Amino acid sequence: MHYAGAPELLKPASRKFIFFTLVSGLLINLLPWQGLALSFRPDFVALVLLFWAIREPRKLGFAAAWIAGLMMDVGDGVILGQHAFAYSLGVYAAIVLHRRIQRFTLWKQASHVLLLLLLLQTTMLIIRLFGGGVFPGPSYFFSCLTGAMLWPVLSLLFLLPQRGRPNADSVYSAGHK
Repeated sequence: MHYAGAPELLKPASRKFIFFTLVSGLLINLLPWQGLALSFRPDFVALVLLFWAIREPRKLGFAAAWIAGLMMDVGDGVILGQHAFAYSLGVYAAIVLHRRIQRFTLWKQASHVLLLLLLLQTTMLIIRLFGGGVFPGPSYFFSCLTGAMLWPVLSLLFLLPQRGRPNADSVYSAGHK
């Protein structure tokens, strides 16, 4: 029986679907973004990693974050390990906070995700600065805002395959008791 206000029970995500979303995020990140779009482009790999670390912390580990990070390092042509370390740190923080974050609405979750994305971007910036890079300016952090704004849409999209089809018998019996 479904009670009003009770959280919806979702099927567990398959490892294939998690892998598919991670590869999709990687491919979107590696598209040739230019100009203003580059400043506002969220880090889709980071969003996917954070989503699965929050929703399915036992199915996504540090190895996935590290490997995805190394692929992004190679794809972006930056210091090797920069994304890998930041993604691993972000996944760690998301796993630690996953029970807390899941209690909130999607928009309140987005505020937590904004802080996690800022942690990732700041970590990568510090590594870049220690490697001799220059500060890219405050627009470097705009992608964190767009990533947080995408969080509710991304969450609903990724949860679609986990929602079960309504059972006609349970709907009928719940409404006529």
